[in-house]
Amino acid sequence: FLFQASNPGQFENDSDVLWQRGHIPETIAYHGRVGINTDAPDEALVVCGNAKVMGRVMHPSDSRAKQNIREVDTNEQLRRITQMRLVEYDYKPEFASVMGIKNT
Repeated sequence: FLFQASNPGQFENDSDVLWQRGHIPETIAYHGRVGINTDAPDEALVVCGNAKVMGRVMHPSDSRAKQNIREVDTNEQLRRITQMRLVEYDYKPEFASVMGIKNT
């Protein structure tokens, strides 16, 4: 999305004070929740619709964010899995329709 400030770091109305220059050059920070195609985001960023990423997406599960990766004892891990609570579920219709999920 696009916004414009009359002076860098200063915005047109009081609600825009949550936007700030980032600590890293060429960045901007918003302290609060951001919604794209929604006016009621319930997480830090909610995108209702498709998102196109023209680059990498880092996730805590990404191997590039890890170190000391090593094999584990599979027998011990299978024992731990048997202690897990496994469930099946259906999405609530109102959630599925908003998120574009057809097979609930």
